[in-house]
Amino acid sequence: MNKNILLTGVGGQGTILTTKILSTGLADMGCDVKMSEIHGMSQRGGTVNTQLKYGDKIYAPNIGEGEADVIVAFEKAEALRALPYLKKGGTILMDRKEIMPLSVLTGAAEYPHNADEELKTLADVRVIPAGELAEELGSPRSQNICLLGALVKVLGLLDYDWEALITAMVPKKTVEMNIKAFRAGVNA
Repeated sequence: MNKNILLTGVGGQGTILTTKILSTGLADMGCDVKMSEIHGMSQRGGTVNTQLKYGDKIYAPNIGEGEADVIVAFEKAEALRALPYLKKGGTILMDRKEIMPLSVLTGAAEYPHNADEELKTLADVRVIPAGELAEELGSPRSQNICLLGALVKVLGLLDYDWEALITAMVPKKTVEMNIKAFRAGVNA
């Protein structure tokens, strides 16, 4: 069965690394996998989206509106922005983290602080406090791997050795912290 996953965040949150780990693991499991990246102004705090499709036979990575089985949002407002891509009956995994874009900082726009509550009226939303868990572990940058743990649990893919793959794909000095973050995400 084919699945469509949209991951969205802000530059520097590890959206692309998370997608690469996920796609490598899925390929190792024998799935056909296609992924694409959209960086935007990622180095200036802009949106970063990755789209990943996996299953028996995948022809293109692009996910259209109403096609995502799961949206993984590394930041609250990005979850709201990605909502049109969620299919009916789909799931949103999101962190409560709030990162103020320049338009909010300059007063040109308001931040949607109630995005999680608004989304819960429209979809199956699972709020994962990944940023908080990562901070408690002493590594705020491992928020992405925490979300990866929650995602593979939701997808029912826990019988793969994700920890070995994470060990192979993250910088050596961050392996232990990322393994802890992955486990925290699985248990969140």
